[in-house]
Amino acid sequence: MTKRNKELPLEQREELQGTLKARFEKNMNRHEGLEWANVQAKLEANIEKLWSLHEMERTDGEPDIVAYDKKKDEYIFYDCSAESPKGRRSVCYDRAALESRKKHKPENSAIDMATDMGIELLTEEQYRELQKIGEFDLKTSSWVQTPANIRKLGGAIFCDRRYDTVFMYHNGADSYYAARGFRGSLRV
Repeated sequence: MTKRNKELPLEQREELQGTLKARFEKNMNRHEGLEWANVQAKLEANIEKLWSLHEMERTDGEPDIVAYDKKKDEYIFYDCSAESPKGRRSVCYDRAALESRKKHKPENSAIDMATDMGIELLTEEQYRELQKIGEFDLKTSSWVQTPANIRKLGGAIFCDRRYDTVFMYHNGADSYYAARGFRGSLRV
């Protein structure tokens, strides 16, 4: 992992906020009852989160708000790209899986990338919630947070949508495929 400056220049922040606002307005079904002015105020008060949103955008995740947590006063962003984000595919599940590969190692792991981006992989439950507001991963699949008991045995789980149904599968955590990436979440 490379250390990066995690603060966006003003011009990039403004450009990103414009992209996020346009996506927010285009997809009101994802966040009915929410107003962009409140979101923008929250983003401006948490500019460090803009860097993570920029990373989500840069890797083709198309982040958008899918919920608002009233108790914590936080907006919840998920990657809403139609397919698993292009800039985050061909990765195994985590660092241990990456290091266990003897040949043909992928460049990175989903957990390492998410951590570096300041986001978290979706849980299976969050993935299923996302699928209630649209149809995602019709051709790709996405790693999701794997329970410790499964990971301890060398496995990891991923999800996709086929035949109008959301499926959860398993694979060795060290596996990676061109059509499998991961989706993340971020609270602001």
